[in-house]
Amino acid sequence: MGRLSGMALTAAAMAAFCAAVQAQVPAPGPGREEFGLTSKQLVQYVERVEAGIAKCMRAQGFEYIAADYETVRKGMSADKKLPGMSEEDFIAKHGFGAATMYTGEAMQLASGYSPAKVGLGERNVNVFKTLSPASQSAYNRALLGQNTDATFAIGLERENFSRVGGCTLESVKQVFSAEQLSASYYNPKDAIVNKDPRMKAALRKYAAEMRKHGYDYNHPDEAEPDVRKRLDTLTKGGTIPVAKMSAEQLAAFKTLQNFERRVAVKNHELAEKIFKPVEEQIEKEMFARGVQ
Repeated sequence: MGRLSGMALTAAAMAAFCAAVQAQVPAPGPGREEFGLTSKQLVQYVERVEAGIAKCMRAQGFEYIAADYETVRKGMSADKKLPGMSEEDFIAKHGFGAATMYTGEAMQLASGYSPAKVGLGERNVNVFKTLSPASQSAYNRALLGQNTDATFAIGLERENFSRVGGCTLESVKQVFSAEQLSASYYNPKDAIVNKDPRMKAALRKYAAEMRKHGYDYNHPDEAEPDVRKRLDTLTKGGTIPVAKMSAEQLAAFKTLQNFERRVAVKNHELAEKIFKPVEEQIEKEMFARGVQ
């Protein structure tokens, strides 16, 4: 799933609380997948978006083969994971996988494992490799826009399409609502639990602990976007390959990588310690009451 939720409503207060927040947040979705979708709906959304991407790319003169659901799902689950490496090990070594895995080169040409390209499918990667360097740049601008690491699969997994562009964004707009496209969007279930007093208390504790370590974040969801924003600033939106960085840029880049690892480890540690046990209780209470 995408973003962290928080703590649950008590069973006794569930009905009253839901009524109170009904005017403030969307009604909870019918499923437990990304964006509150059911498993069936998620498959349909993926198929529609991929078909739209293929159509848009054809209109711009490029070949793109609509990825099937399994391919996109594989790309979603690859986020912050590498084969044979646990999530904790990945975070310790790569942080969020932002600056630590940035090369500035097209992801389709990455020599190693690239979570972002996994969701594109092998056939599309092979199509890309047949193009000239100039055509490859034009292809990725058409497909992804400015942020060439922001594939549909990655945006879907994060429940955040704010970095998605090009034909991918155009197709996403035809399938997902304007509210779901908002950078401040929260899964309806997560939006409800984030308003619970116990969740607010947990966020205060999280923020205080992070400040002790020199990090100014009020929610675990804020850390990764901040790192990516810093990376975009440093690389001018991903247009500066590591191999072409000046000595000054390279020093700043390495500093950012080290920062990313440290903040990601602490963010994960506190999320596991403060949120996860209560989140499991939340879902137990909420789904027991039929709130999905």
